[in-house]
Amino acid sequence: MQGVSRASLAAMREQLDSLLTGGSNKDAAEQRKVAEELFAVVALLEAEPRLRRMLSDPAVHGDRRARLAADVLGVSSLSDAAKEIVEALVRSSWSRPADLVDAADQMAAQALFAGAEHADALDEVEDELFRFGRILDREPALRSALTDPSLPAERKTELLEALLDDRVQDATRVLVRELALHPRGRTIDRGLEEYARVAAARRERLVARVLTVVPLTDAQLTRLSSALAERLGHQVHLNVELDPDLIGGVTVRVGDVLFDGSVSHRLALARRVMTG
Repeated sequence: MQGVSRASLAAMREQLDSLLTGGSNKDAAEQRKVAEELFAVVALLEAEPRLRRMLSDPAVHGDRRARLAADVLGVSSLSDAAKEIVEALVRSSWSRPADLVDAADQMAAQALFAGAEHADALDEVEDELFRFGRILDREPALRSALTDPSLPAERKTELLEALLDDRVQDATRVLVRELALHPRGRTIDRGLEEYARVAAARRERLVARVLTVVPLTDAQLTRLSSALAERLGHQVHLNVELDPDLIGGVTVRVGDVLFDGSVSHRLALARRVMTG
């Protein structure tokens, strides 16, 4: 997002958190309801390009955009919290129409994460999103089924329920289903990574992908997390994968930054030095 949209998104995050901290909105079930209502709005905006252009047009006054949203999006049928979020979204300034859709999607995810955070399960949701991405890496048939546009939504939903029912947090289940049914041009891997970053950002921490040959002990994980936090100036959430191709050592990727301490990397360096 460009500057104007980034500022609007930051303001929306604060507003959403204030809406979800009082009264019945603290309840995880209520927050899930808000999220699912917002995802329905996202789907409608995605399907109607003319509507999203009108609702994000800076030449149209915010009050008029809010009235249009109320008339077209069925805002009156939404919960009070979702209604306020949608109105605030369309009154905000966006650099391009797609940013309005992305912001609504993030607000839906944030509502789920707020519920998980209240239940002290946000770490678990982050881990589940990461692990589901790794399952897709290992199961190409599953990936194909979930990304097949010809497979009916009902069949995908049944497949996900069989895989995830009672095995993951509600937030994880809703987000994976959203990615499978409404990818909006995203690969399912990218969508999982984006949602994991949004979850991590709630605690102002970064996500590190750690590759290692053997499992790390709790003490090693603690030392690694502390070292990265000191180096990067943020708390760091570790997603750890086993990779026998490393031979030994560890690699850590945080965004575009790679810390490569693997044996295979050191051997490659040595070969380059020896061959001049």
